[in-house]
Amino acid sequence: MRRFAGLMLAVQMISGLTAFNVVTPVVAELRAGAVAVDVTPIQLPVLVNGGMTSRSLDSIGTRLYARALVLDDGMERVAIVVVDSCMMSKSLLDDAKHLAAGRTSIRPDRMLISATHTHTAPASMGCLGTDVDTTYAPYLRDKLAEAIAAAESRLEPARAGWATADAGDFTALRQWVIRPDRMIEDPFGNQTVRANMHAGANHENVTGEAGPEDPELSVFCLKAADGRPIAMLANFSMHYFSGVDGLNADYFGMFCKGLEDRFGRQASDGKSSFVAIMSHGCSGDIWRRDYTKTEWPNPAIQDYTEGLLSIAEHAVRNAQYEDESTLAMLETRLPLKYRVPDKQLLEWSQRIVESLEGRLPQSTEEVYAREQVFLHEMQSTEVVIQAIRIGGMAIATTPCETYALTGLKLKHQSPLNHTMVIELANGGDGYIPPAEHHPLGGYNTWAARSAGLEVQAEGKIAEAALGLLEQVSGSSRKEYKPVPGPAVETLTSLKPVAWYRMHEFGPPHATDSAANSHHGIYEPGVLFFLEGAQSSKFSPVGHKNRAPHFAGGRMRALLPSMQHEYSVSMWIWNGMPADGRPISGWMLSRGTDHGLQRQSIHLGVSGTAHEPGRLLVQTGAGSASTDFAVGKTTVPRWEWTHVAFVHEKSEVRVYLNGGSEPEVRLPMKHDIVLPRQWFFGGRSDNDSNWEGRLDEIAVFDRILTLEEIQQLSAK
Repeated sequence: MRRFAGLMLAVQMISGLTAFNVVTPVVAELRAGAVAVDVTPIQLPVLVNGGMTSRSLDSIGTRLYARALVLDDGMERVAIVVVDSCMMSKSLLDDAKHLAAGRTSIRPDRMLISATHTHTAPASMGCLGTDVDTTYAPYLRDKLAEAIAAAESRLEPARAGWATADAGDFTALRQWVIRPDRMIEDPFGNQTVRANMHAGANHENVTGEAGPEDPELSVFCLKAADGRPIAMLANFSMHYFSGVDGLNADYFGMFCKGLEDRFGRQASDGKSSFVAIMSHGCSGDIWRRDYTKTEWPNPAIQDYTEGLLSIAEHAVRNAQYEDESTLAMLETRLPLKYRVPDKQLLEWSQRIVESLEGRLPQSTEEVYAREQVFLHEMQSTEVVIQAIRIGGMAIATTPCETYALTGLKLKHQSPLNHTMVIELANGGDGYIPPAEHHPLGGYNTWAARSAGLEVQAEGKIAEAALGLLEQVSGSSRKEYKPVPGPAVETLTSLKPVAWYRMHEFGPPHATDSAANSHHGIYEPGVLFFLEGAQSSKFSPVGHKNRAPHFAGGRMRALLPSMQHEYSVSMWIWNGMPADGRPISGWMLSRGTDHGLQRQSIHLGVSGTAHEPGRLLVQTGAGSASTDFAVGKTTVPRWEWTHVAFVHEKSEVRVYLNGGSEPEVRLPMKHDIVLPRQWFFGGRSDNDSNWEGRLDEIAVFDRILTLEEIQQLSAK
């Protein structure tokens, strides 16, 4: 009877009909089996993915493996495979799954197969200038089926556990925002690029990082009844190391070998050897170099991997295991469109492709011209998304090169406390930047098979994954709310009329945390969820305050009419060099949209038009010397700074970092009636908008005292 009740629950979860208040599932015995199968090509040279133009390799640096894990709870059986490959096509993986299903008791839609994303593995799909290696692809398909069958044959009773650690020193943003005056051209000859990979190498060209990183190293652990480790599935968001020789598993393979050396014990029958697996986290905008630092150690791959292994080993030894774990897995196939070329672009592309006369493209222009023809022919596709629950733990997948922000969205909203997100799973469908990144351009957005899905693909894929997580867990997703620190209590006690914590995952709404429903709207040109102001004050240890990065867009809000008795407290982080342009950036403005009328007031940081890098207050168009005032202190670039703007009767005062004396004083004309429309991160006429971050913006319908300002600015 107990087994029948558990079976009925599994059937309900598979069909997607389970209510979120389901009864706890019946206990079933978990079994696990794992194996590593060599998938190194037997014929060389071989075409290799990972470059703009075609290349091949004829030497083997390290062996390549498909590392397979099969789990069974008596009612459900699933397979997880991670392959030393740059990426694999959905058609190849579907074929491999059906082949494996014929050799096992596992359904094709209960198989997860993903790539590590090493850039030194055979081309099992065509991408950019490299075509599929037609000899290797069918060989890999057969090896994948072999790996799944071999892992199933090793099933034995097991317990599941989970471990996590902060490995922030081993991952960083490679996608940076380029200054608006230094935009670069795309492959089609248009100056569209405001964000690009590795742009942060030159600090003079950029205003800051384009998103958050995910520092979490997570490890799913399986051990036998006698305590012997069976397998460990790790997950980390770092693109690949690079600089390795020949065909190579990159740091992923070295990490697996290192874990096996630390935890492996070979059984006498030879069937229970420990298998370590490293899966690829959301790393589309991630690499290992921290461009925020001018000096960077640049470790060798051995040292990098050893450091990561030390963190993982410590975490694993403190892993928390469940006594029993049941399984649930669901898959959906989501139809999506490609961003196909218009008629003019298609004709341009076809002329270039015809000129190739059958040869492979040799320049970026030729590569992207050929890609437009491919996209025109394909028009649309179907992507695979999955979710797996293993006891109180979960895995979600995306078939793309996914930004770290997307992984954080899934983790923070997952119904389960422990969730890993595996990318490039069940297909290689290219980059999916969040929609707000598309207006900023860059390699990750250029339409191609490597980045060709519709603009809203990221949102649709993330929503599909969250929906599957809800179904396999039987619980609703969590609502993300930042954990408050002591500064939150201080600000709350001062009763702002509107308070924008700026912690959103994306547009369009900026939530009013003062609970007065004065919600704002983010315009295009804003990026989200970067590290915010004073994390140790606004968030407790182990959590981060969050803030958006403004890159030409604004946040706008309609607030109560406040004329001469109001204050604004805000934290600013200026990304523009002080001498970058006449006005470094406007951060606060009251006026009518698209104009610069007399009835307006603006707060910013000056550039070359005044004393560079200092606070600047301006009324109207600032045409007269009495219409503006400049501060005395240079606002540091790329540092969080507190600003308090106080409008009292006939004077405006601005305080910097709680100083006892105002940085700026500007007399105000009595007959000016300011609009209710407020802009943050830009001026009313959209000139010289803010380039950097803003955070914890609080508006008060009264005059703040100096003591209150100093409370708010405390670091």
